[in-house]
Amino acid sequence: MKKVRMLVSGRVQGVGFRYSTYALALEIGDIYGRVWNNDDGTVEILAQSDDNSKMAAFIKGVRQGPSQWAKVTYVDVKMDNFPDYHDFKIAN
Repeated sequence: MKKVRMLVSGRVQGVGFRYSTYALALEIGDIYGRVWNNDDGTVEILAQSDDNSKMAAFIKGVRQGPSQWAKVTYVDVKMDNFPDYHDFKIAN
């Protein structure tokens, strides 16, 4: 299972970014995790999948900005080890 932590910078809060990330995960399928806003204006995503091509598509979609109003300037992607998720949710 591939697990990544993404820290997304740019215009990513107040533009539907979290909901669009959630919708992207559902559209691709087999992507599980959480997405939330950080106090510093970034968005953080924990994502996991058994399918490397689906994970690659998810990361690419996040980099492109899943919301039409978002402007992603940087995405830091790191391998991580967190407890397994069985769904994808927007966390507060």
